[in-house]
Amino acid sequence: MEQSELQALADKLDKLIEHCQKLERDNATLRELQDDWNRERAQLMHKNDLAKNKIEAMIGRLRALEHH
Repeated sequence: MEQSELQALADKLDKLIEHCQKLERDNATLRELQDDWNRERAQLMHKNDLAKNKIEAMIGRLRALEHH
């Protein structure tokens, strides 16, 4: 191989390494975002369950009042 071909190959390899590093950073960022969304989803589901239980309790009390 000629020196220019080796240099071109080395340049391409450097670009590929840079691209892989960027993808790794992007992937790490996306995983963090996914973890954040999963935590938020769990919190919202918990709040939803609390609200559902309160509403069901209110409905039960209202039904009990109707029967008196």
